[in-house]
Amino acid sequence: MSWKRLGLSAALICSIAFSALAEAMPRYEHIFIVVAENKGFDQVIGSPDAPKLNSLAKEYGLATKYYGVVHPSEGNYVAMLGGNTFGIHDDDAWFCERFTISTSCPHAVLPGYSSHSIAAPSLMDQLAAAKLTWKGYFEDLPAPGSLDVGSAGTPDTPAELYASKHNAFINFERVRKAPELARKIVPLSQLAADLAADAAPNFAHIVLNQCNDMHGLWNPGPAGDCAHSAEPAATLIRRGDEAISAIVDRIVSAPLWRKAANAAIVITWDEDGGSTAGEQGCCGFEPGSAANSGGGHVATIVVTNHGPRHVEDAQPYNHYSLLRTTEEAFGIGEYLGLAGAGDKGVKAMAPLFEVRPK
Repeated sequence: MSWKRLGLSAALICSIAFSALAEAMPRYEHIFIVVAENKGFDQVIGSPDAPKLNSLAKEYGLATKYYGVVHPSEGNYVAMLGGNTFGIHDDDAWFCERFTISTSCPHAVLPGYSSHSIAAPSLMDQLAAAKLTWKGYFEDLPAPGSLDVGSAGTPDTPAELYASKHNAFINFERVRKAPELARKIVPLSQLAADLAADAAPNFAHIVLNQCNDMHGLWNPGPAGDCAHSAEPAATLIRRGDEAISAIVDRIVSAPLWRKAANAAIVITWDEDGGSTAGEQGCCGFEPGSAANSGGGHVATIVVTNHGPRHVEDAQPYNHYSLLRTTEEAFGIGEYLGLAGAGDKGVKAMAPLFEVRPK
């Protein structure tokens, strides 16, 4: 007997299928995603230069086979929010189209260049439809809702501490053109006030500046410990370990962490150091694609208020898996792009989000 004869609509069938797939994922009230930069799994996990992050990985949960989706950075941030890189495999500015003449669009003359302004739906659209809230918190963002490509320097601080290539919210047209943008894309300093007021959004995407996220700057100026080319990378890793763990401490000290509702913090890296050696990806990636060939093996740590402890999960995951996890944890009945590629191995990170028996 056909589904049609049973009187089931396509939407209802999809809903039933989603419910079965998402059955193992408990509902979450808050998910905070902290994205660090350009360090491979082995540079962080087991490193004496990242003692606090390693402590979190041991106490809570660690995905041991997690991958970026592309080199360099920008496409990874886009994939986390849209389920696809949309052909982006460079760090050109959000407004770049093919043949755009700008120093911010150096790759725009190359064949097959993809628009960096994306008309497709995003996680932010899904959250709005589900009546859930979101914010992007960016350290050294020039102003709330800023569309600047980077922050200006001062006599005491280097330029480019904030870089829009790490802010995929503004790549998505529906977000960028929304009049309330300035209320949702804010400086990182706003996080402390939101947590203290018990007004944190359901979904928070947190990016530290390029000195604190382990990336580094080519021209660090007065920030001598922030040189991108620093050898060894220990200086940047130590600085990032302190900065990221301070964010975690602030969240777990907030009122929301002590409530019955589930909350999680995910710490991940956009890609490894940019090397194309070794295993690059999993789960919906295409080794021959310039824009979806894998971004290398990175650490991903999941800290939960009611979830598992002392867990290492060896299931292969990537940024599409993280998006799928977020959708399922919020009860969103659809998957964006490759987050829905279950036939290609994309799975939710359920073992790291399971809730302990009360």
